[in-house]
Amino acid sequence: MLLLKNARVVDYTTITDKKSDILINAGEILAISENIETTANAVIDCAGLVAIPGLFDMHVHARDPGQTHKEDLLTCAAAAAAGGVTGFLCMPNTEPVIDNVETIEYIDEKAKDCKVKIYTSCAITKGQQGKELCDFATLDKAGVIAVTDDGRPVRSAQLMGEAMIKANDLGLTIISHCEDLDIACGGAMNAGIVSIELGVRGIHRASENIITSREIDLARDLYGKVHIAHVSTKEAVAKIRAAKEENVSVTCETAPHYFAITEEVLRTRDADYRMNPPLRLQADVDAIIAAIRDKTIDCIITDHAPHSVQEKVDFRSALNGVVGLETSLAATLTFLYHTGKIDLFDIVRLMCVNPRRILGIDGGKLAVGEAADITLFDPEEEWIVEPDKFKSKSRNSCFKGMKLKGRVKYTIVDGKIVYED
Repeated sequence: MLLLKNARVVDYTTITDKKSDILINAGEILAISENIETTANAVIDCAGLVAIPGLFDMHVHARDPGQTHKEDLLTCAAAAAAGGVTGFLCMPNTEPVIDNVETIEYIDEKAKDCKVKIYTSCAITKGQQGKELCDFATLDKAGVIAVTDDGRPVRSAQLMGEAMIKANDLGLTIISHCEDLDIACGGAMNAGIVSIELGVRGIHRASENIITSREIDLARDLYGKVHIAHVSTKEAVAKIRAAKEENVSVTCETAPHYFAITEEVLRTRDADYRMNPPLRLQADVDAIIAAIRDKTIDCIITDHAPHSVQEKVDFRSALNGVVGLETSLAATLTFLYHTGKIDLFDIVRLMCVNPRRILGIDGGKLAVGEAADITLFDPEEEWIVEPDKFKSKSRNSCFKGMKLKGRVKYTIVDGKIVYED
């Protein structure tokens, strides 16, 4: 039995924000009230800490199997726990690609030894080659909860439409990586003044905007549902907002770097600031923040994408991607909460409730009888991001060296403390 004393309990679904104790037993929340008096095996004084439902990240590249020099499920789960993330969804661009039952079984077996809850997506197309759909029905039975070719788009609109229908029929969430590869053309950063000054091929914003429009049209015309990954442009935001006003079944996500950093940092030629989609302009950052505030954007995720130091050495040839599990809550608190743009209810909605709702899984609620997945953080503690201290194997953080305000102190999964600062 575990007793959390004197926490500020914030829960979006019950509209709770008050000082309370939380009593946990057998992996579940037994009671939430003031001044609980009981004999517990462990008591944590949470004075000054906020308790929220455990964060859920629906966009994580765990790199396992096949790329475990960058990350594996155990280190990814440890990084998640350190960031207050109690569960996450694995992306399928592993080696081999998650498009078969054997790979799913491998992940499920390894996940048993992990600190947090791990869910699996499968590829939309076999080998993520964009030519033939995977057997969604078989993979659904094997336990996947979403389908995506993330890391690559599905080039064929016809194939994407077929995938949307089949995924929707099975109750699987379909996630789209919106990128026109012909327009992107191997670019390394946002196409604009900075890319021109650096003499680097840029990725035009139309690459994201065109495929976003396509997915919205497919969802509208096929009466389907689609989730748009890692939104980064003001035009994509506007298209999604208009589609929602039209009652098209579209949801979307963004990552902290898209509301915190602009392409200007790339003047350093530091590949740790390279990701796909790339960092954009201040106008895009402003649009992303506005879309978070008006609920056009449903989720904040990380797109956690570990790479080795060697893979990030050369700016022009480096692989795209940044790690984010250990900084996502702190970055969100720093750039959105402490600037007065959103409140704690919004954070719970964006990082705890909506990701689970979109994926159709339980959790995201602090209430009696719910699983005791809880994130406890100090909203006022300031700290410097030092990647060398990460639990992740990789160090490619775009928040490195930055002072953030808000720090995870405890992460609890099924009533067990899996991380303590």
